[in-house]
Amino acid sequence: MNEAKQITFHLIFLVWSIALVAQPPLQYVNPLIGTAPATTESARRHGSGTEDKGQTFPAVGRPFGMTQWTPETRTTETKCMAPYYYNDKYLTGFRGSHWMSGSCTQEYGSATIMPFTSSKPDTITVNPVSTLNHKSETVSPAYYRINLSTFGITAEITGTTRAGMMRFTFPGKPEGFILIRMNSDEKEGKVWIDREKNEIIGYNPVHRIYQGWGKPAGFSGWFVIKTDKPFQEVSYLKNEQQLVISVGAEKTIVVKAGTSFTGAEAARNNMIKEIPGWDFDAVRRESENVWNQTLSKIIVRNGPEEDKIKFYTALYHCYILPRIASDADGSYICFSSGGKICKTEGFDYYDDFSMWDTYRALHPLMTIIEPERTRDMVRSLVLKAQQGSWMPIFPLWANYTSAMIGDHVSTTIASAYLKGITGFDTEQAWFYMRKNAFETPPDDEYKDGKGRRALKSYIQYGYIPMEDSVWDAFHKNEQVSRTLEYAFDDYALALFAGALGKTEDSAILMKRSENWKNVFDTETGFVRGRHADGRWVEPFDPFSRAKYICEGTPFHYTWYVPHDVPGLIKAMGGQTQFLMKLDKFFDEGHYWHGNEPGHQIPFMYAMAGRPDKTQKWTQTILKEEYGTGPGGLSGNEDAGQMSAWLVFAMMGFYPVNPASNEYVITTPAFDEVRIVVPGRNTFLINCLDRPSGNAYIAAMNRNGARYYNWFITHDDIVKGSRFTFYLTQKFPF
Repeated sequence: MNEAKQITFHLIFLVWSIALVAQPPLQYVNPLIGTAPATTESARRHGSGTEDKGQTFPAVGRPFGMTQWTPETRTTETKCMAPYYYNDKYLTGFRGSHWMSGSCTQEYGSATIMPFTSSKPDTITVNPVSTLNHKSETVSPAYYRINLSTFGITAEITGTTRAGMMRFTFPGKPEGFILIRMNSDEKEGKVWIDREKNEIIGYNPVHRIYQGWGKPAGFSGWFVIKTDKPFQEVSYLKNEQQLVISVGAEKTIVVKAGTSFTGAEAARNNMIKEIPGWDFDAVRRESENVWNQTLSKIIVRNGPEEDKIKFYTALYHCYILPRIASDADGSYICFSSGGKICKTEGFDYYDDFSMWDTYRALHPLMTIIEPERTRDMVRSLVLKAQQGSWMPIFPLWANYTSAMIGDHVSTTIASAYLKGITGFDTEQAWFYMRKNAFETPPDDEYKDGKGRRALKSYIQYGYIPMEDSVWDAFHKNEQVSRTLEYAFDDYALALFAGALGKTEDSAILMKRSENWKNVFDTETGFVRGRHADGRWVEPFDPFSRAKYICEGTPFHYTWYVPHDVPGLIKAMGGQTQFLMKLDKFFDEGHYWHGNEPGHQIPFMYAMAGRPDKTQKWTQTILKEEYGTGPGGLSGNEDAGQMSAWLVFAMMGFYPVNPASNEYVITTPAFDEVRIVVPGRNTFLINCLDRPSGNAYIAAMNRNGARYYNWFITHDDIVKGSRFTFYLTQKFPF
């Protein structure tokens, strides 16, 4: 399809989609949700440190943008420090950011632009700041505006995938200035003026954390900045990391900035490609259209306005990571290469996969609404494996890390393929997925983050014993949690191997998927730390945090058998005992929504014969764990996973087992949910007779016929099935 036809198609699609909702979905997005200390139930019970914050930021740009533009209240790139916090008192600039939304990782390769006025044009000894006045903020994914009351300046931001644009309206007097700062905590960044091109150029070197902590990542965040009116250099500051320019008495200055990870020339080309002119309002309108089109892939109707804000803000958060890391011409930093430049042909290359979080719901959501982007993400992951010789575990900033546990890149690839995502080299993917599952790298590569942690023990014992502390990882223990997550990964790989005809490997991996049983103590009914000689850890308290559990208690991780819920029910002594233990888990307040390994647990009621309790608890979680104010997320939000859970739950189904073809049903939050499946059909759920308060599903129809299962299949969605849910105030038991 040529460009003109594509534009026409997109406009028709946009008009048709928006006609189905009361107003464009962009109007419901509040990017400030998650930027303040959480007010949720999980935060009250479990939050501490960064876990009591959503850790999001008001990102302006395009879906999965290389660089997002944000107001800045913190000038550092320190680990676990987001660039913007709602409760901060001062705004310190406008940042071209690579912050991983909702995370506790680090900002990297960023730069900040701050307009100000001064009667002392020679230099500044303290960086200019302005009072942060939320009453003057206008915030959306496509546009941000604020009045910098300290200086009398109105600042506006919009952006594209690889470039940003700002418009500063100055008071006229005193003289106007702009500070450009490279945010290198290591003080290695640099900014300068290219007088021939009348440009400001800067770079900020990236450094690793987790594996190779503090070492150069081999590339930088590059910025090429232009203004629509002449400027004069005033001074260089902080070892040439900062530059102040004067714009004189000009009333309005428009600034545009191209960004890249490969160099200044690429940043300039990205800017020319995406923002060739100086029409700020046109770029803003284009970005608004892109976001409306993107968000309209899921249309919800007939629900409270507050729920629409929750839903569409969550969907927006699902479109921030992973980020497009390739330039407009396809150039990108080769993975684990020390800075070598590679080039794709005809697709976007993605990086920054927070995979321990997002394989659970975010990537399954993308297989439904973004199959082409999912294909490109999988292509990107396979390229990383080919370039680095091992499938990555948690790939960030063009390098290996073992930041979290499990082997979920492989699971995500398997899940995508099993849901019909093709167009990538499956044999190459399998080669590296199998390598991760069966081989351990040499010591130097292992220490650099390649391969599964503690794989030798896992294969030898069928579990990871307490004696095997995992020193070459950010998380040093977590033996039981690793065992459980590897068992699930093995299940996903077994399905992928079977689909490719690798029957022997499939059988071995399917057998290994039962390894969860080796850390399940049938006497206590909980997962439990175990020594190499088979002894269980003593003393044992299933309700307290333990070093062999990742970020939780044995009670939290006991439910992490998403691929074998019938086996878990049997191990607990049958359906009655299983349901009693679930009741204890929820009724006594053990459930912790702010941490991802428990996200599937509410839906396990339905899998044990009590769909009413799945519906009860998901509706409770929607009310208690998500809000419409700045504190409306607990977490961290974790790169979209917390939001993806909300999107699925409000639609009325969830991927308990993300490698399977099934989604467990719960009560939708809206009377109509419509998914426009790209290139295929429209999937529809209608809810009738909704009562006030909690609503329960009394009966269901599928394509006009009575339906008795408590799951929806992936084929139902992509083939455009129609479901009708008849609701009642009380479950008809």
